[in-house]
Amino acid sequence: MLGPIGHGKTALIQGLTKEKLVYNKTQDVIYTDNFIDTPGEFVQHRRFNIALQVTSQDASLLLFVLNATAKEQVYSPNYAQSFNKPVIGVLTHIDMASEEELKRSRKQLELAGVEEIFEVSSVTGDGLAELREYLSEVN
Repeated sequence: MLGPIGHGKTALIQGLTKEKLVYNKTQDVIYTDNFIDTPGEFVQHRRFNIALQVTSQDASLLLFVLNATAKEQVYSPNYAQSFNKPVIGVLTHIDMASEEELKRSRKQLELAGVEEIFEVSSVTGDGLAELREYLSEVN
């Protein structure tokens, strides 16, 4: 699971594992259940990219997490191809995003090269069942 600070990686894991949502900033790589939660700094500061590359070797699937309301370009075009694993995209905060923001965010993930995109809200639970089902099928 990778994405910038504040884009909902840890909350997404809590939602998928049906834990109580508790904000907890990830300071380091955390292996929990069937997930690897990485610090947002690893995506935001390219000098840490090697840490993502190394950590990805322990995963069978990568999730590029993106807050649908974010204005900045997070993932470089074809960034997914720098990993030797399948990559899906997960748009978070969909309960707060406009249709225009959702469209722009989907486009960003498509340009990054993800194979499939899921839209979720860890607060309302929208989209979590579909993502949970997909993850159970690929594992």
